Amino acid sequence: MTYIDELKDVIRRLHGVESTHVESVPVKETFQGKTVWDGMVEVFDLHGHPKAPKVYAWAHDTDDPKKPRRHVTVLHTGPITSAVKAVQAAIVQEFRGGETPEEA
Repeated sequence: MTYIDELKDVIRRLHGVESTHVESVPVKETFQGKTVWDGMVEVFDLHGHPKAPKVYAWAHDTDDPKKPRRHVTVLHTGPITSAVKAVQAAIVQEFRGGETPEEA
C-alpha cells in the first residue's frame, strides 16, 4: 500500500467518503525562530462530504509503541483554507493538549 493509499483509507474511515489525491504541499511552520513543523501535506478532494470539498492529511511516526504512526486529517472548512492553515490548526490543538482535529 502506498502512502497516498494509506491516507485515503484513513480519510474513508474517519470521514466516510472517498477521496482523490490532488497535490503534495510542503509546509514549514516556525514559532519564535524555531521550526515546529516541517513536512508534506497531502491535499485530497472529497466526494460527497456534507461539509467540506477537500481535506488536508499527513502522517508521522511517534515514540508510542502502542501507536507508532499517527495520521492527521483536517477538513477544508471555516478558517481552514490551505495546507498551511491545516498545519497551524493541528499545532494549536496539540499545544492545547487535545487531539488534532481528526486523528487515527
